Amino acid sequence: MLTSTSIRVSARVRGFTYAIRNIVAEARKVEATGRKVRYLNIGDPIPFGFHTPPHLIAAVEKAMRDGHNGYTSSVGVEEARTAVADDYTSRGMPVSPDRAIITSGTSEGIELTLGALADAGDEVLVPTPTYPLYTAVLAKLGARAVFYRTDPSNHWQPDLDDVKRLISPATRALVVIDPNNPTGAVYPEATRRALIDLADRANIVLMADEVYGDLAFDGPAPLYGALAPDAPIISYSSLSKAYLAPGWRGGWMAVGRSERLNEVLAAIKKLADGRLCSPGPMQYAVAAALRGDRSHQTSFVRELRLRADLTMARLGQSRDLKCVAPQAAFYVMPQVLLPPGRTDEDFVLGLLRDTGILCVYGSGFGMPADQGFFRVVYLASPDELSAIYDDLVRYARHFVSRA
Repeated sequence: MLTSTSIRVSARVRGFTYAIRNIVAEARKVEATGRKVRYLNIGDPIPFGFHTPPHLIAAVEKAMRDGHNGYTSSVGVEEARTAVADDYTSRGMPVSPDRAIITSGTSEGIELTLGALADAGDEVLVPTPTYPLYTAVLAKLGARAVFYRTDPSNHWQPDLDDVKRLISPATRALVVIDPNNPTGAVYPEATRRALIDLADRANIVLMADEVYGDLAFDGPAPLYGALAPDAPIISYSSLSKAYLAPGWRGGWMAVGRSERLNEVLAAIKKLADGRLCSPGPMQYAVAAALRGDRSHQTSFVRELRLRADLTMARLGQSRDLKCVAPQAAFYVMPQVLLPPGRTDEDFVLGLLRDTGILCVYGSGFGMPADQGFFRVVYLASPDELSAIYDDLVRYARHFVSRA
C-alpha cells in the first residue's frame, strides 16, 4: 500500500546552512520574472573575465594525455605534495612532503581537519563574521562554533581579549582566516603572534586559512607557520583564488612539524582514505603553480586594488552606508543603517528584487541580523561596478528613508 508520508531526514541537516549558495534560490525567482541579476555573492573570478594561467591548463592537459586519469594516493600525488612542502619551507614554515596533503579545495582540508578534531559537543573558535563553511561543517559534526569578535571600528581586527576569554577545556581549535573572507582584512604581525601564542599555550590547533595570502594589496602575507614553526599550526590554501582555478578543486594543507600534531595528521590521513582522493589530473597543476610563473598575480592584484579603491570611493559617498577599506582579496563588508525592526536579510532581499543586485546578508556570516552588514564581491569590471554602486546607493537611500 502506497503512502505519501515524507521520509525523515537527519536532525543535523537543520543546522546546516550556507548563505552564499542558499540565496541563489531567491535570485532564480527574480530571474524568472525577466529581470537580470548581477551576481556579487560568490568569489569566483572566472565569470568576470579573469583567466586561469595557460601553463596550469597545459599541466592538467598533459596529465590527462599521459594517462593520469585514475585514482591517486589519498594524500595526493608525490609531485604535488613535494611542491607544497618546498613552497612552505622556502617561506619559513618547514614542512616535509609526508605532512602535506592534497585536497578538493581548501574546503575539504578544513572539513577533514574538523572531522579529525571535533567530537559532538566540542567547541571550535571561529571569527565573526566568519566563512559559513566552518559553521556548516561543525553543525554536521554536532560540534559547537564559538564566535570571537572582530572589530569593524579597528579594521576588522580580532578582539584578542575575547579570544582568550572564550578558550575553554572544550576548545579543540582556533580558526583564523587571514587575509579575511568576508571582510578583506589583513592582520598585523603582532596580532598574528598573539593568536599563535593563545593557541600554543592552550595546546589547541590553530587552523590558518591562508588561501588569500598572495592577494594582499601590499604584498604576499607571511605564513603563520613561519612566525612559529613549532606551534600547532595547520595551514590551508588552493589553486582557486590566487591561481584562478576555483572549479578544479585543487587544494592543499600543510601540517606543522610539531610532534603535538602527529596524531591529528594520522587522523586526517585516515579520513582522507575514506574519500579516495581529490581530482587526479588537477593535482598535476599544483607543482606548475607553486614552481612556475606567477606573474599573473601581479596584474590580478593590481586589478583587485583598482576595484577596491572604486568600491570605497563610491560606497563611501553614501550617508546610508559605512564601509571599512579591504586590504586583500575581492570582498568588502559594508553596513547599511537599518531602520528599526528591519534586518540585514530584509535589505539584501529588497536590493535583489528592486535592482537585481545579489549580495549576501551579514547574518549568513554569523553577524547579528539587526546590524545591517552585507558582503559585496567586487570582481566585476570597473564600469559594471560603477553602475551597480549607483543602484546600490540609490536603493540604500530608499530603504533607510522609509523608516
